[in-house]
Amino acid sequence: MPLGIGVDLGGTNARAAVVDTDTGEIVAAHKEPLREREPSRVVAVVQHAIAEASAAAGIAAGAVGAVGVGVAGQCLGRTGVVLNAPNLGWRDVAIGELLRDALGLPVRVANDLSVAAWGEKRFGAAKGLDDVVLVFVGSGVGSGLILDGRLYDGAQGVAGEFGHVKVCPIRPETAVRRCGCGDWGCLEAYTSGVNVAARVREEIAAGARTAIFERVGGDLGRVNASLVDDAYRAGDAYARALWAEVGELLGTAIANLVTILNPARLILGGGVLLGSPALGDLVRRAFDEKVSKSAVKQLSIEHAWLGDDAGVIGAAVLP
Repeated sequence: MPLGIGVDLGGTNARAAVVDTDTGEIVAAHKEPLREREPSRVVAVVQHAIAEASAAAGIAAGAVGAVGVGVAGQCLGRTGVVLNAPNLGWRDVAIGELLRDALGLPVRVANDLSVAAWGEKRFGAAKGLDDVVLVFVGSGVGSGLILDGRLYDGAQGVAGEFGHVKVCPIRPETAVRRCGCGDWGCLEAYTSGVNVAARVREEIAAGARTAIFERVGGDLGRVNASLVDDAYRAGDAYARALWAEVGELLGTAIANLVTILNPARLILGGGVLLGSPALGDLVRRAFDEKVSKSAVKQLSIEHAWLGDDAGVIGAAVLP
């Protein structure tokens, strides 16, 4: 049984898995929280997670040819450098080199959604298709691109940074939200779970009247996208206005992506998009209104099949 090791490195956890590279089956996995985000400390956590997963699978970590790592951030091609990872607080971190030195193995680093897209291509909802767009809306917003059967990451490795397309014009009279990447007006700043929750907290604190406040028992730290979705379906005016805006932004942006790339399949995933059915309906309505009709004649739309496993599976089989 050929085995690979994949790592999913997010802002709060590192998960390592030993994967059967023929079938995509996870043989063993281990997840650890990131209590510190200084690169050397993260490397130590990843190293330990790999050791634990390898031991559970009954192999030595060095028995595999290489380790794949998906990082929630912008990665500079195959250099192993993470240019910007807001949830980790990283800029220009050579995590690939650090991991290679610690593990004694070649390390391939890529954006987490590119990795997830490749996992879906090999073993999930994109299997057998050469042109696929994957869009995830969760704590962040991003996409992975499979074009002509290959993982596409652009000239500098940062293609597919869907969450950082600009959706709000920057004008003196316009209140523009700042994104974790440092820019203003990004799609992620308006539609990700983290930013939606932050906005609701800010607006309630500023006097917005909404049943969401009662739903969290006055504890604004409990606000999340699922509660907004519940309030929307209950007819709350604030939630309905907010979800109308978020749904329009997401649906239009996804429609533009499909119009440009003309994929055979659009794969949707992420806790916000899949865990908020009312928002999902609004996104689909805006998408249907805005997408080029020529681009959807043979388009199929699927939810991601591999769920939270897509990252480690895709990382283990990265090309």
